Amino acid sequence: MPEPHPAHSLTGLTGRDNFPHRDLLSISVLKPWEIRFLLDEAEHWVAVNRAASRKHDDRLAGLTQINAFFENSTRTLLSFEIAGKRLGADVVNMHAATSSVKKGETLIDTAVTLNAMRADVIVIRHGSSGAVRLIADKVDCPVLNAGDGWHEHPTQALLDALTIRRRKGGFEGLVVAICGDVLHSRVARSNMLCLAALGAQVRAVAPPTLMPECVEAMGATPFTDFNAGLDGADVVMMLRLQNERMDGAFIPSPREYHMLYGLTPERLARAKPDALVMHPGPMNRGVEITSGIADHPERSAITEQVEMGVAVRMACLDVLTRSARKVEGWA
Repeated sequence: MPEPHPAHSLTGLTGRDNFPHRDLLSISVLKPWEIRFLLDEAEHWVAVNRAASRKHDDRLAGLTQINAFFENSTRTLLSFEIAGKRLGADVVNMHAATSSVKKGETLIDTAVTLNAMRADVIVIRHGSSGAVRLIADKVDCPVLNAGDGWHEHPTQALLDALTIRRRKGGFEGLVVAICGDVLHSRVARSNMLCLAALGAQVRAVAPPTLMPECVEAMGATPFTDFNAGLDGADVVMMLRLQNERMDGAFIPSPREYHMLYGLTPERLARAKPDALVMHPGPMNRGVEITSGIADHPERSAITEQVEMGVAVRMACLDVLTRSARKVEGWA
């Protein structure tokens, strides 16, 4: 496993390692060293979270974290909530179903309202691409994108990269096949940008109806033949069919999709013998992946991805609030 950069400090940053972004809205704006820096920071929290005598960290004590989720979530919301609480923040969850958005309040008015509450960091998930950027432009504190429409899901890409690095040791020359509903997946977009920036050879594997035109611009090579896309892969990352984002018939049926693009033991055999299997969840078992592969004790890293999510989100919350804590004299 790579050692953290020697200049990285958990209490402060200097020189080139001073993370230059107030917000984390997209992987596309991050340089490779900035991505690696966040991964290195997350390594510390992996160790802390795994310690038998895990102690509560209070570096965010006195700070208020608002998780504003305009779209349903289980893993991401719980992960950000646990991350904030383990750092000592006062965490408040706002669900759109019980918010004034349901009463007709505009997104800008919601942003102004959140800003008036003087939160110290806001985590936002929204069904519309660009909505998180709109809110970030209207508030005075750091904003983390927990997924916006078809656009991006940067912390998911970071936790996936951390999982891969811990299992494979690095990214240079690694062949990563991202398979399934690439068209509607913000996870796929962030992962293609992230893994390509880190030196991996990224493949986007999808039916023609679920393959966006821009994958090559994001550093991936398109494959519409699933078997060819899996040949020699070091990592196979399956994606959920985003039925809620589909307007029309993109696949004949879930059964036929599984027959052509479902990950089975026979298809996985085309990848390298030690190929890692990943999935951002939630999984449609028997559609994009079989249970035997999803639950394989050596090949599957799906539960490890969930664990890495807490560590990555702790690192991002810590890094993005450091400037505010220094101003207040807390860091």
